[in-house]
Amino acid sequence: MTKIISHFILPLLIAAAWTAFSSLGFLNSYLVPSPARVWAAAQKLISSGELGEHIRISMTRVWGGYGLSVCCALPLALLFHENPLLRRIFHGLFEVIRSIPPLAMIPLLILWLGLGEGSKLAVIILSSFFPVFLNAESGFDSMDNRWLELSQSLELSFPRHLFSVLIPASLPQIVTGLRLGFSYAWRALLGAELFASASGLGYLISDSQAMARVDRVFVGIITIGLLGAGFDALLRLTARKLTGYDQGAA
Repeated sequence: MTKIISHFILPLLIAAAWTAFSSLGFLNSYLVPSPARVWAAAQKLISSGELGEHIRISMTRVWGGYGLSVCCALPLALLFHENPLLRRIFHGLFEVIRSIPPLAMIPLLILWLGLGEGSKLAVIILSSFFPVFLNAESGFDSMDNRWLELSQSLELSFPRHLFSVLIPASLPQIVTGLRLGFSYAWRALLGAELFASASGLGYLISDSQAMARVDRVFVGIITIGLLGAGFDALLRLTARKLTGYDQGAA
């Protein structure tokens, strides 16, 4: 209980200072609206269903793109682990692609895939693929040789070796990659929605900025932070259940 309470101390102090400075007139009300104004804007967005719809659309996009990324990254990491020649062939190309910020690809992706969901999913996949792929590949490669020797001595079939030895030994790094991948996917999605979207939380922020509704901008930003932290906590809980220890802020 004490650990849970400690997580809320700093946010509560920030909220209290924000309220006090706003009441005393130390903050420009246009640039930094008071918590009361932000809360009122949030209530209107919630009651109208607008905030819920933007959240639903962003969630659909991020989990769709992230799911596709994971489904591609994990098998490919395993394939490269089992086939060093294939890894050497693709190493240079992957390093070039990894060095390109996905948001820099948005103009091309819009030209190739249009303004629909395809371009946004592509940005999410490009952003989340490499954290998942590289952590899984590193986990497979760093497996203790004693486990490999045991598997060989028992003459385990490849499926038995994979699910009984390789994946359990690599699971901590795989889960770390999954957490990092979701974090990158979340940020990339919101960046894509700021540039090329008519819906979602990123669009809510950009549309509110265009209307000079800074209170709604704050609602969007706070919602993004709360959702991101919530999903990371969920992934961290899953990691603790699977690996037996808390990865903390890994």
